[in-house]
Amino acid sequence: MHGPSARLISALLQPAQTARLDAREWSDLIATARAANLLGRLAERLHAAGVAYPAAAARHLDGARQLSERQHHSVVWEAHCLQRALQELKVPVVLLKGAAYVLAGLPVSRGRLFGDIDILVPRAALGDVEVRLMVAGWVSAKTDAYDQMYYRQWMHEIPPMMNLRRGTVIDVHHTILPLTSAHTPDAERIIARSTALADLPALRIPCPEDLVIHSITHLMHEGELHNGLRDLSDIDTLLRDFGATSGFWERLPVYAREHQLAQPVGFGLRLVQRFFATSIPASVFDALASDRRTGLSARLLERAYRHAIRPDGEGRSSAATAAANFALYVRAHALRMPLPLLLRHLTRKAFMRRKAATPAAETR
Repeated sequence: MHGPSARLISALLQPAQTARLDAREWSDLIATARAANLLGRLAERLHAAGVAYPAAAARHLDGARQLSERQHHSVVWEAHCLQRALQELKVPVVLLKGAAYVLAGLPVSRGRLFGDIDILVPRAALGDVEVRLMVAGWVSAKTDAYDQMYYRQWMHEIPPMMNLRRGTVIDVHHTILPLTSAHTPDAERIIARSTALADLPALRIPCPEDLVIHSITHLMHEGELHNGLRDLSDIDTLLRDFGATSGFWERLPVYAREHQLAQPVGFGLRLVQRFFATSIPASVFDALASDRRTGLSARLLERAYRHAIRPDGEGRSSAATAAANFALYVRAHALRMPLPLLLRHLTRKAFMRRKAATPAAETR
């Protein structure tokens, strides 16, 4: 990769190199990191490496560190609220992605910026969990009847719930991919392998392998990749952290197969290795070899991701990037549901967008 993204990746992996940047290059680096939602992580890594940066850059970097710290405090507070709301149910509540990173104190959480809190609960407990959250002040953020049906009948989560007082949003999952998806991850295994937090016993953290698998799965099934580089950085950071743990690399492909996700996990690992030069044992790829894409389709898919995983504004005007984004958007929806259902859903959403965009005067 070349250009601003390459410079950002280089700065994340080797912060000391930024000492050679001039004022214009610092400005470009800050803009690229902000667009990629990686400004907080960049700031933390520069700070940890003791890198001195210009005053003009400091205003943005220090602000990103402060914002990240505030968001982390907010996540911890929300976790305590979840503990109070759900502890009497005696059901496992597994934190996912950003919330899990923060509550587990993982290196990937340092400087990470995010919005919603994701949790995973047994499907049989969804009703009770939703009622308890409503009593505690969360309400459904989706009021349209079609959206309610779409989430509850086909998706891997109920409609997002927003707290009336704080405005925070919780996504309550019962698995990690839509029910209509060709892949069927084993949510029960994720829950069974999770570990309870010592000070918040109602809440749990997935095991390292499942944290990585979920992060890769989310990226590989995501149709809008504005956070794609951030997600790849997450995966790279997780792999560098967990890779030193005994047995991690042996368990990772085994768990991926258990979730029927060997192919997307194998492709995601190659992608993160291509972007971040992540050290991944060849044995891991060998263990996933029978499930990997080969030939032209693999090269085309990798090229599409290389074009699409760029911060907003970088190369967005090129025809190749536009085509890659469209292809991956369609691919993500095709992975989520069979073609007849997909056509029905996209037609409905297109109609609703057109209706919403119609001026009131035209509807009279």
